[in-house]
Amino acid sequence: MKKEMSFWTAIIPLVVMIGVMAVTVVGLEQGPHIPLIVGTATAAIVAWRSGFKWEEIEESMYKGIRLALPAVVIIILVGLTIGAWIGGGIVATMIYYGLKIITPSLFLVSITLICAIVALAIGSSWSTMGTIGVAGMGIGISMGIPAPMIAGAVISGSYFGDKMSPLSDTTNLAAGLTNTDLFVHIRHMFYTTIPGLVIALAVYAFLGKDFGKNGMNSADIQQTMETLQANFVISPLLLLIPLLVIVLVAKKVPAVPALIIGIVLGFSSQVFIQGGSFTSAISALQSGFVIDTGNETVDNLFNRGGLDSMMYTVSMTIVAMTFGGVLEYTGMLQAIVKQILKIARTAKTLVASTVVSCFATNASCSEQYISIVIPSRMYAKAYEEKGLHSKNLSRALEDGGTLTSVFIPWNTCGVFILGTLGVHTFDYAPYAVLNFVIPILSIIYALTGFSIVKLTDEEKLALKHQEDTTVNQ
Repeated sequence: MKKEMSFWTAIIPLVVMIGVMAVTVVGLEQGPHIPLIVGTATAAIVAWRSGFKWEEIEESMYKGIRLALPAVVIIILVGLTIGAWIGGGIVATMIYYGLKIITPSLFLVSITLICAIVALAIGSSWSTMGTIGVAGMGIGISMGIPAPMIAGAVISGSYFGDKMSPLSDTTNLAAGLTNTDLFVHIRHMFYTTIPGLVIALAVYAFLGKDFGKNGMNSADIQQTMETLQANFVISPLLLLIPLLVIVLVAKKVPAVPALIIGIVLGFSSQVFIQGGSFTSAISALQSGFVIDTGNETVDNLFNRGGLDSMMYTVSMTIVAMTFGGVLEYTGMLQAIVKQILKIARTAKTLVASTVVSCFATNASCSEQYISIVIPSRMYAKAYEEKGLHSKNLSRALEDGGTLTSVFIPWNTCGVFILGTLGVHTFDYAPYAVLNFVIPILSIIYALTGFSIVKLTDEEKLALKHQEDTTVNQ
C-alpha cells in the first residue's frame, strides 16, 4: 500500500544527490550525470519502500523524459545552428564588427558589449569568456585596469548574451522544461535583463572613466580581426541572416521553423559564400566547424558547434528529468513544495521563492543546469494553481539560476572562471554587476507584481486539456 510521502522522507534523494554531487563535481571535477543517476536510484528505492511498484516508478521516469523532449529537439537544432553559422561566416562577421566598437576611454563598457555580442551570436558564455574574455583581460590589464573589474565586465556581457540568445542551452532548458515557447521566454526576460544591462553599463562607465588615458595596445584585437578577414568572407550582408531570425521572432514564428531557416541559410552561406564543400558543410552540422588559423583565440572560438557538441547537454537533460520524474510522480516534490508553500502563500512570494531556490540549488548542487532543472519541476504545478503564466517561472529560473552560478566558488561556473580569467569568485563578484542586479530586480518585480503575467481563461482551459491528455496516455 502506498504511503503518503513525508517531508523528511522526500528529501532523502535530494540529500544523497547533493552529497554525491559535491564529491563528484567539486572534489573529483567530473560531470553531474553520475550524481543524478545515484539520486534517481535513491529516489526509486525510497518510492519502492513507500509502496510504489517498479512499473509505476519506471513509468514516472519516462514521464519525466517526455517533458524534456521539446527542449532536446531545440538543443539539437541549436547545435546545428552554431555549426552552420560559424561555417557560413555569420559568427565571424558579427564578431568582426563587434570588435570595431572598442574605444580606450570606455574599455569596460566596450568589452561588456563585445562579450554580449559574441555570446548572443554563439549562445555560450563559457566560450566567450574563454576567448574574447581572455584577450580582454590581457588588453585591460595592460591599460592598468584592475583584473577583477575586467573579469566582472566580461562575465556580465557574456551572461547577458548567453541568457538572451536563442542558441543558449540554459535558455532552451528553462523554456523547454516549463513548456514555454522559446521566444516568448526570451521576450519576457527583457523586463529584467535589459534594465540589468543598462545598470551594469552605467556602473562600468563610472568605474572606467579614469582608465585608458594612456591609449590602448590593440595589437591582439587587430590580429584577431585580420585572422577573421584572412579565413572568412566578412560582409555586412551576412548580418541579414541573424536579422531575419530576429524578424521571425518578432513575427512570433515558432522556434523550430525559425531555427531551421537559420540553419539552411548558414549552410548555404558556407557553400556559396565561404566557398566550402558540401562535405565540409555537412561535417560542420554533424561534428562542428574545424579551422586551423594559427591564432589560438580564433581557433578556440570557432572550433565548435554541431550535433555532437550537444550530446552532453542532451544526456544531462534526460538523466536530470529521469530524476525529476521519479521525484514528481511519486509525490516527493509535492511533499517538499508543500513545506515551501507554507511560506510562499501568494503569487508574489512564489516567484521570489523560485529565485532564491535557484540560488540555493546552485550552491548545493554546484551546477547551473541543475539549478534550472530541479526548481522547474518543483514549482511548475504551483504556478499553474496560482494562475501564473509559465513564462514567469522560466524567467525566474534564469534570473535566479543561470546568473547566480558565477557567485559560488565550488560551482562549475565559478571554477571555470577562476581557471579561465584567473580571478577568484570573491574578487570579481562585486563587479559582476549584471549577474547580481537581475536577481534583485526579479525579486522586486515579484513582490510588486510588475511584469508578472496571469493566465487567461483560454490558457487555463488549454492547460487543463493538456493535463487530461497526459494522464490518459
